[in-house]
Amino acid sequence: MSLRNDAFKLGALAVAISMAVTGCGSDSDNDPDPQPQMERLTRIATLPLGSEATGLFMKEDGEVFTNIQHPSDANVTQDESGHTYTLATVGLIEGMDIHDYFEPVSVPETDEEKQIMRVAVGRYNVLGQQGNDWGGAPEPSGLGAINVKDGSATIRVSNDPDFNGWVPVSENEGYLFTNWEDRPGGMSRLHLIRTAEGSWEVQNNDATMVDFSAVHGTWVNCFGTVSPWNTPLTSEELYFDDTANWNAPNEGGVQDLADYLAGKTDSSYTTAYPNPYHYGYIVEITNPTDTPAPVKHFTLGRYSHENAVVMPDQKTVYMSDDGGGVIMFKFVADEAGNLGSGTLYAAKATSDSIPMDAAQAGFDLEWIELAHGTNAEIQSWVADYDGITVADYVEGENSYISEQQINDWAESKLDEDLDGSGDVAANPFGDDRVAFLESRKAAVKLGATGEFNKMEGININLTLAEASVEGDGEQAYVYVAMSDISGTMLDEEGAIQLTNDDARCGGVFRMPLQAGYDVARLEMVELGGPYQPTDEANTCSVDGLSGPDNVAVMNDGRILIGEDTGNHENNMVWLLDPES
Repeated sequence: MSLRNDAFKLGALAVAISMAVTGCGSDSDNDPDPQPQMERLTRIATLPLGSEATGLFMKEDGEVFTNIQHPSDANVTQDESGHTYTLATVGLIEGMDIHDYFEPVSVPETDEEKQIMRVAVGRYNVLGQQGNDWGGAPEPSGLGAINVKDGSATIRVSNDPDFNGWVPVSENEGYLFTNWEDRPGGMSRLHLIRTAEGSWEVQNNDATMVDFSAVHGTWVNCFGTVSPWNTPLTSEELYFDDTANWNAPNEGGVQDLADYLAGKTDSSYTTAYPNPYHYGYIVEITNPTDTPAPVKHFTLGRYSHENAVVMPDQKTVYMSDDGGGVIMFKFVADEAGNLGSGTLYAAKATSDSIPMDAAQAGFDLEWIELAHGTNAEIQSWVADYDGITVADYVEGENSYISEQQINDWAESKLDEDLDGSGDVAANPFGDDRVAFLESRKAAVKLGATGEFNKMEGININLTLAEASVEGDGEQAYVYVAMSDISGTMLDEEGAIQLTNDDARCGGVFRMPLQAGYDVARLEMVELGGPYQPTDEANTCSVDGLSGPDNVAVMNDGRILIGEDTGNHENNMVWLLDPES
């Protein structure tokens, strides 16, 4: 396995000699004018100051959706299309095929270059910016508006677009679903048609924010994927590790959720206080090309979902968990195309060595079964916690599932005394609600590894994955980015004890797909950095990754990577060739 820290140092030499080498996916013996080999890491885009690259999604024709999240107010320079980037932007790199050879875009040097979106190939088409009025839509405040449940008032207009999911209708028409990563969360749907000139254009009479009122709203809609049956899967990134404090007075974004449910913005806790167990799931958008209908899949567990990717069998799902001391999860549905019933698993990781250089990190994975469940039965358990408000909060106590109940449930599952009480406790509920409503804590109690840090986008290429498992293609991988490999991954305790300061810049791992779409191995494929703490503007080298976040896998096996980092002055979008 080659690593980026060696590869990028040889990049100039590789390009110089590569004129006799084919581009990715071509055959030099049959090509009279072969293209040069691209570098291992090729810079596709640099983003305006203050923004991160979100929503990477590659269309079948090689055009790439990518957004500009929370840009700086300092971006006053206009680009060639007359746009400035002080507002969050949903857009598309169009007029090209990302599979073709191209020269990388340079690192921005001037103030003007740092303030705009710069792409190496094609053109960046601004489809919309936060607050854009789309002409006659019933919702107030336009694109990115987070409105109360009945639509009568706006809580805020978000500047945090994230996941893009493309649902095509034809070669020249489709619907773009975009997450708005806020509390409460949101999702927009833009109807796009390609013009005669080849550019994509929003149909303002068919643009809207998705109505989540039927599922009690959403919380921090982060990355996502589109299922093999063409429905967007949006991820609720819970970022709320201690449910006991959910109903504490003035607790974070819970107040805004209460306002959302009450249909007003006056903090009406007493009339509509949110149940924490309604949030932290994968939400499927069914009926995407008509009236979108969200379905929360409680079966996939409750935690800080960054992403869920469904394998070609339409049953196996791998899920990443964002935060510190987190877990990798797997779900296997009872029947193909239906995520409403199945079994939840969590990964136990065994390191190749302890300690271990992050650049050579490798882990064997074992999947620990947590429980089987259905949406209906889990939703009935959730309902047991309705009606709890701030009036029920007592400091030091818990109105929800307690640590002791989690321990006792695990003891009953394992038939083992875990807390040293001298007895094996009975299941306090007589059911498996703990596995689905407190999934992280349940998984660790049963032996899963809760030491991963900032586990971000997880993704595959469906075509490559199916060919690999069916024996008709080369080895395919599930890729997962970790934007900051620190904390419990760099300490001297537990199953994961990595070294190497470059790990602070993050890295991209991969898992080889096996028969039945199983994975049993997690390996570093591209470490970020080098880490250079004396450089205030770019603490991680601009020639390498920093804060890899969302990923997409191309049909030739290369990887698109968007950054979420404060260690690059300008975040970037990269193309990684893991085999170069």
